[in-house]
Amino acid sequence: MSARALIVSAPRSGSGKTTVTLALLAALVRRGVAVRAAKAGPDFIDPAFHAAATGATCTNLDSWAMPPPLLDALLAGITEQAELLVIEGVMGLFDGVAAPPGRAGSTADLAARFHLPVLLVLDVSGQSQSAAAVVRGFANHHPAVQIAGVVLNRIGSERHRALVSDAIEALGIAVLGTLPREDALTIPERHLGLVQASEHADLARRLDHLAAAAERHLDLDAILAQAVRLTPIPVSITPVLNPPGQRIAIAADAAFTFVYPHVLDGWRRAGAEIVTFSPLANERPPEGCDSCWLPGGYPELHAGALAAARDFQEGLRRFARTRTIHGECGGYMVLGEGLEDASGTRHAMSGLLGHSTSFARRKLHLGYREARLVSSSVLGTAGTIVRGHEFHYATLTSGGTDAPLVELWDGQGRLLGPAGGRRGQVSGTFFHAIAQERRA
Repeated sequence: MSARALIVSAPRSGSGKTTVTLALLAALVRRGVAVRAAKAGPDFIDPAFHAAATGATCTNLDSWAMPPPLLDALLAGITEQAELLVIEGVMGLFDGVAAPPGRAGSTADLAARFHLPVLLVLDVSGQSQSAAAVVRGFANHHPAVQIAGVVLNRIGSERHRALVSDAIEALGIAVLGTLPREDALTIPERHLGLVQASEHADLARRLDHLAAAAERHLDLDAILAQAVRLTPIPVSITPVLNPPGQRIAIAADAAFTFVYPHVLDGWRRAGAEIVTFSPLANERPPEGCDSCWLPGGYPELHAGALAAARDFQEGLRRFARTRTIHGECGGYMVLGEGLEDASGTRHAMSGLLGHSTSFARRKLHLGYREARLVSSSVLGTAGTIVRGHEFHYATLTSGGTDAPLVELWDGQGRLLGPAGGRRGQVSGTFFHAIAQERRA
């Protein structure tokens, strides 16, 4: 099956991209369309909502962290299973880092590489005809990026809608829908973004409400007509990260949720088996596994329960005596000596690495990261370059004395220095790995 595709983007974050994307996905599923979703950029939370809306895994596409052949391969894989692919953008349409053309991490990179039309979502609260100037600028900014239509979000009245729509349509650009200012169309947030999809007991009802809103307020037929046929070139690639073992135990519950599907798929294609377990249920890493992976998530919200999970903690220590363990972000926090929760209460963690972390002393760490492995580990051999990102508020209160795992640079190429830790067969870092960067 060769899918048609389009991108949902906006001038800035907070404009309503996710709301419009979910409404569109839910409405098309109601119609019986085989629709799949992808998310531009490094994001764990939005893709879980996309997956809930479509019933299929959402794939991340990141032009900075992923080599171009990987982007091509991932897109080819999605289009084999869909009639329509909807890609939700990241931040503003042209927002990214200073990088060579096509590798900035922007939504516009994807639009230009794959010749995809953009449905631009405008938050027009507090303005009317001035919105047309914004649309004109976006339509003319990049010759390879086509604005196929506009959806107006947070419309206050019929008069407001008419003023904005008439001004935009005078440019020759269609307004393909308008969403009202309505609290029921928003999804609750917290410190890392939206409250996770798995935590909404009423998620099905929310998606039904969004689908109904799309049917009332969006011109679904006109939006579908803007999607273009994709003809991706199938690319054979090696796994984006080498499997850390043949049978990999992965922590999976409300405290450990952040792992990229393309990483797991790559491990499976390489012949590895994935086995999940729940630290919050006091489960040990399964004995039949030869490697353990602790993903990121929200251990800071469950620090007391994790500290009290004696079987999990002891099982983790026993596992580390003979097999490899790696922790990313939240998993790295659990591998340390202790974790302070939001109230400042310290909870003992596994102690497999010597650092300690705090969520009470918050500082935002956000951005792309390029890591060079200081020595061989589950992420690759010494000297391997891995690209990914950080997004957390926790801080190191003690760095410990473990050897560093990686040397880090940010997305602009500025050296950040040594980071993470390794001791014996245990390693961890705040850095989320997305893909190896293979260079000539």
